[in-house]
Amino acid sequence: MDIRFFAPSYRRPERSITQLTYPFVTLIVAESEREAYEQGGNRVEACPDNVQGNVCRVRNWIIRQNADADCVVIIDDDCRAIGRFIRKGEGFTEKHLNPDELLEFAEHATQLAQDMGVKLWGLNCVPDKQAYRESMPFSFVSYIGSPVTGHIKTDLFFDEQLPLKEDYDLTLQHLNKHRRVLRFNCYYYYVKQAKQAGGCAAYRNLDRERQQFEQLQKKWGRDIVRRDHGSKRSFDFNPIIKPPIKGV
Repeated sequence: MDIRFFAPSYRRPERSITQLTYPFVTLIVAESEREAYEQGGNRVEACPDNVQGNVCRVRNWIIRQNADADCVVIIDDDCRAIGRFIRKGEGFTEKHLNPDELLEFAEHATQLAQDMGVKLWGLNCVPDKQAYRESMPFSFVSYIGSPVTGHIKTDLFFDEQLPLKEDYDLTLQHLNKHRRVLRFNCYYYYVKQAKQAGGCAAYRNLDRERQQFEQLQKKWGRDIVRRDHGSKRSFDFNPIIKPPIKGV
């Protein structure tokens, strides 16, 4: 099975956290930044400079450039590990996947998605046991975060007008067209997400987050995209999505 792994990267020429853990992941960087990244010890491929500056545009470029692959897996460039919960006695322990285990998991995930007619698979969005529904190994209508996404010969792409809410939008696109996505609840990712320089942090701030939230809500409607009024934040820019589709 032809599964290809990529990580978009922008203004982070130091050694990629993701590549340190999973060396088969290829960084996609702007042509003008290629030399700096290679000097940082990274294995890279370059996209045109005019593709960079919008992470959705870069991800879409990756998917289109690799349309012949069985699956294109896109990972954030600051993914410290992909892990899973494993039952131990009466409780659970955590295990981080080594490179071979991630390759094996990706193949199984892609095969299962193909068998189910699903075009997008992903992982639990937080490494928190409280978010793991152990009686429910898969979710079919739940949000899939962009730090790890598997794209299977898809004709759906990230909305380049929503670079800070692109994963919520892509989940809804797939649910709208294919009526399901495939999320593996016991697997999760460790990423920093806006806690370091470069990447989306270059253009992420509260006003921009609020504008993107409102734009997403306008696109899909207030019944589907909702504010989290239970959050401790005065305005939680992470929406709750409620697709009108039966399922888990």
